[in-house]
Amino acid sequence: MNILILGATGFIGSVVAARLAADGHAVTGLGRNPARARLKQPAIDWRRADLSRMAKPEDWGDLLEGQHVVVNCAGALQDGLSDDVAATQADAMLALYSAAKRTSRPLIVQISARTTGAAGNLPFLATKRRADEALAASGLPYLILRPALVLGRNAHGGSSLLRALAASPLVLPLIHADSPVETLAVDDVAEAVSRAVTGDLRGNIDLAADEILTLAELVRLHRQWLGLPAARVFSLAPWLARPVTWLADMAGLLGWRSPLRSTAMTVMSEGIRSAKAESGLTTTSAAAALSANPSGVQDLWFARLYLLKPLTIAGLSVFWLLSGLIPLLALEKTSAHFLPFMPDATATALTLATCLIDIALGAAVLVRPLAKRALLGMLAVSFAYLIGASLLEPALWLDPLGVLVKVLPSILLTLTALATLDER
Repeated sequence: MNILILGATGFIGSVVAARLAADGHAVTGLGRNPARARLKQPAIDWRRADLSRMAKPEDWGDLLEGQHVVVNCAGALQDGLSDDVAATQADAMLALYSAAKRTSRPLIVQISARTTGAAGNLPFLATKRRADEALAASGLPYLILRPALVLGRNAHGGSSLLRALAASPLVLPLIHADSPVETLAVDDVAEAVSRAVTGDLRGNIDLAADEILTLAELVRLHRQWLGLPAARVFSLAPWLARPVTWLADMAGLLGWRSPLRSTAMTVMSEGIRSAKAESGLTTTSAAAALSANPSGVQDLWFARLYLLKPLTIAGLSVFWLLSGLIPLLALEKTSAHFLPFMPDATATALTLATCLIDIALGAAVLVRPLAKRALLGMLAVSFAYLIGASLLEPALWLDPLGVLVKVLPSILLTLTALATLDER
């Protein structure tokens, strides 16, 4: 069969795409940045598209041509610079359903979520509910899957945060440590989609393993999987998370998709539960899902670096902002370093230019779409500073305050930020 997968570069979508391709189907994968996915899975026909810009039926015409099944694995947790929740999860889906009814009326498989509870009225779940209800009323053949917290070999979002918390030194600091959590292996989701393609499943299905763990138990399980010694859970009052959640929301407005944003915290406040009924599907427990893919040192590195990554970006931003702002407070004194080599006006202009460059880089690195270019700019400017200072005033290497020496660790920190920048 010809199958179109939305969000095929994501955590769930990439596994579903690989499974359906292995089943012998002709798979077309849709994603905003499929270049790397094209290298990893060349058997899939990759197309670049942004669902938030596909709110009209005519936007779907060419993509739906000849497709027998459409699997929607795309989603957005919260509005931000990189995401429009309503456009992605509701408007685009309604346009898709309308276009599908005009073509071959393909089967629509929607990867959704439980849309009730404390977070039910937040945009993330409200838009999913709107799309689910529209699909059920569309007259198209459909399957709506509502998986619990999905675990797999890779990690993204909530599963990444679980690993990061599990790798905490000495103690495990948790908010809502006793919240109930149901889980599901990502391969179980792929199996359900595979079964739907062959006609075995239709309707609405909540998917979860036959166990309920607390958040603390799930984090301990991940800690064991990472090969770390047992640690005591340190329960934190929910109000302590508010500053972190606020910062995560602000980062979201700049394009960073943190699992610590307010929507995720609201969902976790009451736990992750399902209303699963008999579906005939075999599900995998959390312990079995993890043990099926033993961790390696790369997993330990990822877990330990995950929460350091935003601190690294923020630290670099502060460093560059201050390095540009502080000299402006004493512009004449700072420009004096250039006076032996150029006129006063030129020295002042050059000093002002370098300060503005530093400030621009410090601000740009906070904006997710600009972060890579900003980091590369930091490297280029750092090496330019080192080379220029070495040629014009080499005595600065011996300055007691380490004016030039301090640039070297900042270069290493910038390289670390570049190495950990990718999210998928």
